[in-house]
Order: sequence, then C-alpha cells, then structure tokens
Amino acid sequence: MEKNAGGRQEIEQIVLRMIKSLLCAYIVTGIMLLVLTVLLYKVGLSEENVNAGIILIYVISTFAGGFVIGKMTGTRKFLWGLLTGILYFVLLLLISLGVYHSLQSEPVSLLTTFLLCAGGGMLGGMIA
Repeated sequence: MEKNAGGRQEIEQIVLRMIKSLLCAYIVTGIMLLVLTVLLYKVGLSEENVNAGIILIYVISTFAGGFVIGKMTGTRKFLWGLLTGILYFVLLLLISLGVYHSLQSEPVSLLTTFLLCAGGGMLGGMIA
C-alpha cells in the first residue's frame, strides 16, 4: 500500500509540473500576442510579418515551457521539454477546433507548427 501511495504522489508531481510549464508557455504566448497586436495596430505590420511573429511566439513560448519543466524535473530534461512542446501544440489544436469547428490550416502548415512547438520545447529543456 505504501508503494502505491508513493507512485501516486510522483505522478501527481509530474502532472503538476507539466501544468505549470504549460501555464508558463501560455502566459508567454498571451503576453507576446498582445505585443504583436499592439505592433500590428501601431505600425501596420504586413501579413508576412504577422505570420513570422506568430511562428516566433510559438517557438519562444514552448522554449519557455520546456525550460521551466527542465528546471523542475532535473533529469531527462529534453524529453520533458519535448513533451511540453507536443502538449502545447495539442492544446493549441484543440482550442482552434473548439473555436472554428474545423482545422483552418493546411497539413504542411500543421506539421511545421508541430515541429516548431516540439523543437522549441525540447531546446528549452536541453538548455535548462
């Protein structure tokens, strides 16, 4: 019975760490999207610049989430960062499906976004 409780606590800690890292990533996303919106309004950025900004936001946000979970876990940091990036992408996809009730991107664009999110998270974990 003692072993079961110990394993359960460890799983709860892992889930809590993952939630914290994803929350960090989404807070960074929100702040950076706000900055991008202000720049769009004040400077009148082109569509290409906005798209590049969004891609940069994905990478920086997942990097931050991967870095946070890497610092919290201490071992296999790149795997935890990779998982954070993947979960970030999955949540992003679910939110998009919830809002638009369909995928608004082409498969190549989705794959690119997935790789950027996963890579950003993994890099953040590796640097941690």
